[in-house]
Amino acid sequence: MANIKSAKKRILVNETKAARNKAIRSKVKTSIKKVEAAIVAGDKAAAQAILVNTISEIDKATTKGVYHKNTASRKVSRISKAVNTMA
Repeated sequence: MANIKSAKKRILVNETKAARNKAIRSKVKTSIKKVEAAIVAGDKAAAQAILVNTISEIDKATTKGVYHKNTASRKVSRISKAVNTMA
């Protein structure tokens, strides 16, 4: 356990930031799962509607520093490709 005041503060701040990042990641994963569920169900219109929201969530996470821009780009590319290749 830290003894120095600034080290104690860093521990608290890091816990707060980790909780925030975890919540944002969870939100992104949930929205990606919704798109994948719509793809499996074969509902292209719903998949496209959810895709817009999902891309927005990923972009927000990237601007907040939760995801690296290349990671975000890869996620968007993969789900967009999955929706666009639906029959």
